[in-house]
Amino acid sequence: MTDVNTDASYRVTADELRQFIERFERLEIEKKDLADQQKEVMAEAKARGYDTKVMRKVIALRKRDKDDIAEEEAVLEMYKEALGMA
Repeated sequence: MTDVNTDASYRVTADELRQFIERFERLEIEKKDLADQQKEVMAEAKARGYDTKVMRKVIALRKRDKDDIAEEEAVLEMYKEALGMA
C-alpha cells in the first residue's frame, strides 16, 4: 500500500519541475529569436556600409564603466609609446 501523501507530494514536485523546464525552454526559444533579430540588424547595417566588427566593439564599450575604459586606454597608449607605435 502506498502512502497517499507521498504520491501527492511527488506529483506536485513533478508538476513544479515540469513548469520550470517548460519556462526555461520558452526562454531558450525567445533567446534564439532575439539572437536572430540581432543578426538581422547587423546584416542590415553591413548592407548599408557600416563596419559591424567596429559596431560590436562600440556596443561592448557602451556596456563598460567609463573609468575602466579610460584606464585601459591610458595603459594601451603607454604600451604603444614604449614600443614606438605612438
